[in-house]
Amino acid sequence: MVRVVVIGGGAAGASAAARARRLDPSAEVTLIERGSMITHAPCGMPYAIGGLVKSQDDLMTYSPEEFEKERNIKVLIRSEVVDVDVEKRNVTVKRGGSIEKIAWDKLVIATGAKPLVPKIPGVELKGVLTMRHPDEVPSLKGHLEKAKTVAIVGGGYIGVEMSEVLLEMSKKVLLFEMFDQVLPSALDPDVAALVAEEMNVRGVELHLGERVVEFRGADHVNKVVTEKGEYAVDEVLLAVGVRPDVDLAVRAGAKLGETGAVYVNEYMETTVPDVYAAGDVAEKVHRLTGRRVWIPLAPTANKEGQVAGGNAVRSRVLKFPGVVGTAVTKFFNLYIARTGLSEREATQLGFKTQSALIKARTKAHYMPGGGVVHVKLVAEESTGRILGGQIVGEGQVVASYADILAVALQSGYAVSDLFFSDIGYMPDTAPVWHPLIVAARVLSRGRL
Repeated sequence: MVRVVVIGGGAAGASAAARARRLDPSAEVTLIERGSMITHAPCGMPYAIGGLVKSQDDLMTYSPEEFEKERNIKVLIRSEVVDVDVEKRNVTVKRGGSIEKIAWDKLVIATGAKPLVPKIPGVELKGVLTMRHPDEVPSLKGHLEKAKTVAIVGGGYIGVEMSEVLLEMSKKVLLFEMFDQVLPSALDPDVAALVAEEMNVRGVELHLGERVVEFRGADHVNKVVTEKGEYAVDEVLLAVGVRPDVDLAVRAGAKLGETGAVYVNEYMETTVPDVYAAGDVAEKVHRLTGRRVWIPLAPTANKEGQVAGGNAVRSRVLKFPGVVGTAVTKFFNLYIARTGLSEREATQLGFKTQSALIKARTKAHYMPGGGVVHVKLVAEESTGRILGGQIVGEGQVVASYADILAVALQSGYAVSDLFFSDIGYMPDTAPVWHPLIVAARVLSRGRL
């Protein structure tokens, strides 16, 4: 009987435990989570804070009790792993006021990521908030409900999503981003400008290209100081990004990769025998470039967990092929998606690129309910191979465009392959000339 211990009950950890149990019914599988819930969805936190999701408990797929009973997996919640002993093959777990050691034959580290807290004077003040775990929703909601003016530091995914939530809560929202655009790691400037325009129209006070240098207040933050000015606030939400939570992996002796996340191979094996890593704690390989990247996303974490858990009990039965970096977010009814490389990323990697940004409609022009969509395609100039795409538009259909492009990228499509793709049509779902097909035609520069 193999003893499998999984550290972390989020997407990767829960998937790893479930897959290990399915492939080896005789295995002894233990899932250890320091919070109060497993199979939780941190991506849903903004919507729980805003009240669209009624309770943080709704962000669980399974309760710990359900998971333990239905999957026959021992689940320990409110339990923190404080040490890993590879030689003795055990982990030290702190539960309440007690300490215990749990033995393992195979260990899966799925500790995820934690908020990046910049070293800014005053960052330790009360009212300077971060977001990590659904357990924090009641506290965050309590802080933000009392505020009139909230500053968001960081214009990435969380910054954009929380801007919407706070506006819906009737707060004055100031968003500070040190780069001169929103979503700087996801979008090119021309596409990001479309998002910024909508945010301005909706009432977000954008401060782009404005670095925060200090937080002030006697005990509780009341002022944000930047290179350009000072702003009175009631609360501050830090949304400057996350970093992999590698502390336990390092204790286990696992090598870190060039991105700072845990180095793993295609089997999710670390450099330590019988120790696996999966999810946001681990590096990925980009399928377009072969480079090691760190792109922390829940769908990837779920799949990596499946690979790690399966291989822990059946030894290299699954491989994880890598990612292309597909992500979706929204601001009110403006949906924002991207996949592959941005034009800026591709250029930095040495590709000679060509691109096209087109404007189209999501339905036939005569059908009610359609909206405007902008599609940007990026391709390698010499081969026509598609390198990436960014889509901004009205409605959830934007996500499906990114999904089509993701599969095209993984399949090595050139612009002509996309143009001749047999994408479905009816007036209420797309124009007869699908926006992706139009973008490919424009990018072909008269060849199609």
